[in-house]
Amino acid sequence: MPNRISRRRLMGLAAGLGGSLLATRAPAQSSRAQSKLKIVALFAGSISDGGFMESGYRGLLAARDTLGVDIGWREGVRPERELLLAALRELARSGAEMVVAHGGQNNEAAKLVAAEFPDTKFVVTQGNVTGTNLASYEVLQEDSAFLAGALAAWSTRTGIVGHMSGIRVVPGLKGRAAYANGIAHADPKVQLLTNFSGNQDDNALSKRVAAAMIAAKADIIFTMLNAGRTGAIEACRDGGAKQIGNVRDWTNVEPDVFIGSAVANSGIALLRAAEDLEGAGVKTNSVVKIGLDRPDAVRLALSPSVSDDVRKKVEALAADIRDGRVRVPTEWNGPEFRNPA
Repeated sequence: MPNRISRRRLMGLAAGLGGSLLATRAPAQSSRAQSKLKIVALFAGSISDGGFMESGYRGLLAARDTLGVDIGWREGVRPERELLLAALRELARSGAEMVVAHGGQNNEAAKLVAAEFPDTKFVVTQGNVTGTNLASYEVLQEDSAFLAGALAAWSTRTGIVGHMSGIRVVPGLKGRAAYANGIAHADPKVQLLTNFSGNQDDNALSKRVAAAMIAAKADIIFTMLNAGRTGAIEACRDGGAKQIGNVRDWTNVEPDVFIGSAVANSGIALLRAAEDLEGAGVKTNSVVKIGLDRPDAVRLALSPSVSDDVRKKVEALAADIRDGRVRVPTEWNGPEFRNPA
């Protein structure tokens, strides 16, 4: 089939990129099944991580199923500059009309590779880079993170709450800042323990960090993790603490642990870029922002255990953000909680 990469070439590149594979799927059988458009995506992690990477992958599948485009992807590429560059170049050579780099860790690599392939459209989801053939599509996770901070402040009994993430990428830092500012907005007396452990997927590490926060009296922890979320869930369950999730709605997955979830469906960013590609065109030279006005992308999901009083406060605050009466800050400076030994 045209524009496919040979199996021999695939295996050679996979060996150099830690065994990641380029996967391709034919478009869904529909009236548009013969679409010539092809979209390929890079996931610097596992597409089954239950978090950010899986959300992006589901967005790619949605593009296939709703638009009838052909798709391909790479997963499992470590977020290191040279590996990202190599993977993006290989995807660009596949003949696809659009290459999507999922996650802000791809900002630098995508800008460099986009310049090398001027006839191909490039998109970074949760990114902040632009160019003549490059756009960023950003789901405003800071909006739901701000609401998560307010929920934590209004729900804590100890007056101490936590935040956990892994890699220091711009979207993660903005999410942490929004959460911290949401806490201060709701109750400036509440103390925040915040940690970037250096790894999104290490469950042993996340369990140690969460357990240490709980030992320091944090009774609610906001987790911005991928596959490493399980360790934090176990620690919260063992220590009697509650958790606020992110990316998807965790309140119906582990209802005994989660009181809320800062939904930020980054897959919608990928889907929106695909819709633009098929329609009026990818919005190059710009950063497309998707916020609370699209609840399938951004919202704070609440557990049934959340009181009516707190629920009404959250809903009112969300309306204030949507209408511009409350601004969500994305910068914050403060002390950090160290990784336990």
